[in-house]
Amino acid sequence: MVDKPFELIKKILTKHISEVLVEKLPDKWEKIGDVLIISLPKILNIYKEVIGITYANILDCKSVLNDIGGIIGEFRTPSVEIIYGTHNTETVHKENGVRYKLDPKRIMFSSGNMSERIRMSNISNNNETVVDLFAGIGYFTLPMAVHSKPKKIFACEKNPISYNYLCENITINNVTSIVEPLKGDSREVSPENVANRVIMGYIGDTNKFLRPAFRCLSNNTGIIHFHDKYPDEVVPDKPLKIIEKEAKKENLDIKLLKYNSVKSYAPGISHYVFDFEVK
Repeated sequence: MVDKPFELIKKILTKHISEVLVEKLPDKWEKIGDVLIISLPKILNIYKEVIGITYANILDCKSVLNDIGGIIGEFRTPSVEIIYGTHNTETVHKENGVRYKLDPKRIMFSSGNMSERIRMSNISNNNETVVDLFAGIGYFTLPMAVHSKPKKIFACEKNPISYNYLCENITINNVTSIVEPLKGDSREVSPENVANRVIMGYIGDTNKFLRPAFRCLSNNTGIIHFHDKYPDEVVPDKPLKIIEKEAKKENLDIKLLKYNSVKSYAPGISHYVFDFEVK
């Protein structure tokens, strides 16, 4: 019987570190293209080089990054250190028939959002115009453009690093005729009165962007996908009240179509997406 990758990693590292410390090795990781991200307990830091080499060899990666501070700042930049491999950590991650070029050392990519990326790939149609207010490198824009092929997607992105990758990814996925990238704060660069659908794929004060999202809609009508993090116990009532309050300021009515938990964010708190119709 062939050992599973983590069992093999532990077996190899038992030769270098004590069995007690082997049990503290991370059994979860994020593999983005051929770059691996793990989170080592501080007690293992003195062994990080041999740990990095071992994970890289078993999981077939060119570089291994150690998560030392999570995601920080407005642009959600990863706080990581290289513990193995080349300092050129740019890679191409392939998922659901879509290619995402990025540098995981500089740009966040969450595998936990994969189900939502797949859902977005099938939700539109070729009669729609879509505005993505927080496009990033194309997390939701690209699968939608590749698979649903809407008439037009306006993809807004403020982070210059993410914007450059967004432009590259539009080209390498052959969707230049569908996607128009817009560089800047979506409150300033997003087009008004054009969209049948608006994607708000950001967490943290997303409600501040609801009024611009409403104004993107064609004739004040359409569907909005609103993301944010909330304590599980307040969902869906609290976010719905927030959305309704902003809608009333624009003299609009909303109807909740569905909501999903995208992934766990912290104990008792989850990243949610709410699909609602605006009239």
